[in-house]
Amino acid sequence: MRLVLGSGSPRRLELLAQLGLTPDDVRAPDINEDPIGAEKPRDYVRRMARQKAEASTCADDEVVLCADTTVAVGRRILGKPADAAEAEVFLRLMSGRRHKVITAISVKTPNGVRVKDVVTDVKMKRLSDAEIVGYIATDDWRGKAGGYAIQGPASAFIPWIAGSYSAVVGLPLAETANLLQSSGLEIWK
Repeated sequence: MRLVLGSGSPRRLELLAQLGLTPDDVRAPDINEDPIGAEKPRDYVRRMARQKAEASTCADDEVVLCADTTVAVGRRILGKPADAAEAEVFLRLMSGRRHKVITAISVKTPNGVRVKDVVTDVKMKRLSDAEIVGYIATDDWRGKAGGYAIQGPASAFIPWIAGSYSAVVGLPLAETANLLQSSGLEIWK
């Protein structure tokens, strides 16, 4: 079986490499990622992962892996900030609070699409104005759900998590390995 990564995320490529996997192809689907009405964060991320898989082509000898990650404060979905001002709003909202990082993965084969989600609780310390301004200046917030990356400078803001670290980065490795193996892709060969 050939592995196709349905994502343009360099972080997902790095995480797959931890499983000893290099995709045979990368095909990032182009879909509308706007939430629908009062959609709950977990429903939203599962829908995104499924739609990415459904929008991907899949040959008979392929397994297509797609994923989506979002940050949720209560029922509020914090996607990728549009600019530095929105990134600052997100950081101030999470400062001193717990939030959830939800990553859904989907695997498409000629037999259909399967979706699995992983929810991780994350605690962000109370941030000072100087920390927020300094972090925003790093530009590390760009292209990151919730406006931060736990594997970057923002790791200094996270005293603990309960759940999957790799899911917070963007791909829950245990669940990904299980889905890929059960879809016929050999891992650890």
